Amino acid sequence: MLRSASEPFDASSPLAVSNLTALLQHFIEGGSDVPLLGVGVGVPGTVDQQGAGVVDSTQLGWNQVPLGDALRRALQLPVLIENNVNALSIAERLFGQGRNYRDFLAVTIGTGIGAGIVADGGVFRGHSGGAGEIGHIPVVPDGPLCQCGNHGCLEALVGEAGLVRTAHERGIIGTDVGMSALRGAADGGDARAQALFGEAGHLLGRALGGIVNVLDPEIVILLGEGIAAWDHWSFGFEPAFRTSLVPSKRSLGVTVESWQDESWAQGAAALVLATPFDAHGVAGDQGRLVRERLLEQATPPTGAQR
Repeated sequence: MLRSASEPFDASSPLAVSNLTALLQHFIEGGSDVPLLGVGVGVPGTVDQQGAGVVDSTQLGWNQVPLGDALRRALQLPVLIENNVNALSIAERLFGQGRNYRDFLAVTIGTGIGAGIVADGGVFRGHSGGAGEIGHIPVVPDGPLCQCGNHGCLEALVGEAGLVRTAHERGIIGTDVGMSALRGAADGGDARAQALFGEAGHLLGRALGGIVNVLDPEIVILLGEGIAAWDHWSFGFEPAFRTSLVPSKRSLGVTVESWQDESWAQGAAALVLATPFDAHGVAGDQGRLVRERLLEQATPPTGAQR
């Protein structure tokens, strides 16, 4: 990583796309003379194709937003857009523990619950780019309302908002504080807070066990901002996960990666970095443009010394 920045951004604003464009332009213009191959963007939602970049996201309140076209016109650079967990999975395949496996699940816990499905070395996107939305597995009939509009989804129960809501209802933390206070209570030995994380781990373990039985990965990699409290999740997760697996899969490895928020941005950058290995053309025409720019930078001018 050469340079980074974090800026406030309101995805619900009617000017969200133009505001994002302005932030990116400002960041690019303030950079070094190192030429850019392209721009990668990770979003919490469904993206039709990496190269097209039309986004649907209940979390952002976006419906068929043509983000790719808008950014390409403004930035005059190749732009690749992908679901943020899928992008993170690509980074895992290139640089993380996933580089040692051709078939794995990258599961994120935190604000939401998501999964990147890597099969035969590539990310499985599904028909419309929406594969891996495990946070919307229905868990409890008539459970709490999820941001997707359904009730009782896994994410509505064990995502950050769901955990904080339950902590408020049980009086574990005050109504004016959130996840950091809940995690602090658990770290400090509060049995009720620890039990809440254990219940979340149990629900996640059962759901993930069913997914593993269907997809048969070599390993499960756990990531996300929620990993900071994994010691408390794990008490419920491990027994529920193992007992939910068919006997032949009960020794499956589960690894927990350390987490920094920059990992989301590194996942987005990996969309661009992965294009030389894009044998199936997932990145489309934008991937071709990235590869052309890479070739131009690697080819010395006519008459230059190698």
